[in-house]
Amino acid sequence: MILEWPSPSQKEAINRARVAHLATADAAADPHVIPVCFVYDGLSVYSVVDQKPKRVEAMELRRVRNILMNPQVALVVDQYNEDWTALGYTLIKGRAEILSNGAEILVAIRLLREKYTQYQTMDIDDSPVIKIHPSRIIGWGRPGQ
Repeated sequence: MILEWPSPSQKEAINRARVAHLATADAAADPHVIPVCFVYDGLSVYSVVDQKPKRVEAMELRRVRNILMNPQVALVVDQYNEDWTALGYTLIKGRAEILSNGAEILVAIRLLREKYTQYQTMDIDDSPVIKIHPSRIIGWGRPGQ
């Protein structure tokens, strides 16, 4: 089954997922894919550049630089199951931006803290947030399983 926008069961599967893979590309279209923690509010996807160990400052991370050069991104939420008849994924394609202040960043961080208890004690209040504006959401497989 292929969905063009999330059904209620697919939206629930997206929100239940603990990790997704964010694909960005630089101006030369060189791809970069990383795992991210995220939250989907039904309109946008948010992921914070958190305090886990990094080799460079937040704004120098490749994913952030790529988004600033080329805002077209894709996010894949896998739904793996040892029963391969229950496999599925959701592909969210859209335009990303980096939020660094304002009321929306506070809402995004609150939602992320509600989903991930690890963020409740992590100092992420001043961390950049990646916001994805979905232009297409495609689900494949058995959503909500």
